[in-house]
Amino acid sequence: MLRAAFALLFLSAPAFAQWKLDDKFKVAKDDDLKDVKSTPAPDGAVVLFDGKNLDQWVKTDGKTKPGWKLVDGGAAEGVKGQGDVITKEKFGGRFKLHVEFRIPYEPHLTQGQGRGNSGVYVQGRYEVQVLDSYGLTSGKNDCAAIYDLVPPSQNVCKAPTVWQSYDIEFTSPVYQDGKKTEPARMTVYHNGVKVHDDVPVKSDNTTAGLGGDPSQPGPILLQDHGHSVQYRNVWLMPVK
Repeated sequence: MLRAAFALLFLSAPAFAQWKLDDKFKVAKDDDLKDVKSTPAPDGAVVLFDGKNLDQWVKTDGKTKPGWKLVDGGAAEGVKGQGDVITKEKFGGRFKLHVEFRIPYEPHLTQGQGRGNSGVYVQGRYEVQVLDSYGLTSGKNDCAAIYDLVPPSQNVCKAPTVWQSYDIEFTSPVYQDGKKTEPARMTVYHNGVKVHDDVPVKSDNTTAGLGGDPSQPGPILLQDHGHSVQYRNVWLMPVK
């Protein structure tokens, strides 16, 4: 009996990871159920994902095709066990990264790090957390945090299943004669609201980052943390 019950739980759990809320979900305000307005890539931007294919991306070995799947509506969805994906191209200097994402509704999982976990890593080293943090008091491990370092100034999460956006203005660390003279810096807008303002990033590699030489350019990384988080409309604009 116990084995049968466990099997039923295992089979039914993925059904919760859907893109529709149920009547148990409590919404603070109506806008939390409205998708963020998608922002087209401007002239001069490097389009990293336009919904058509994952040709600009590989697994973290730098050569294997991603195991993520394309879904209706022009999104890429993380597939548990398929690993992180990184851009073939590497980026340094200053740039703006735009990413749109949505988080599945997973009420059967423990609230916090257990729901809708993923992340956007700039240069493969500096993570802006993706997580179902709706309605929570934001900490340094919640959605829009610079992971394990700096919490967002406010929680502006939309409900799970709803499209959200990050606009990350990034400045690479500065090195002179092999020594770091300035840390990396980030300004982050979450759903159009500034939640980090030119924040110095005091780690050269946040948790689960690729590492490597922080004086060198790095790829954009989207994290597989075992959840079917979706991404769309990813582009990068170099800043002179």
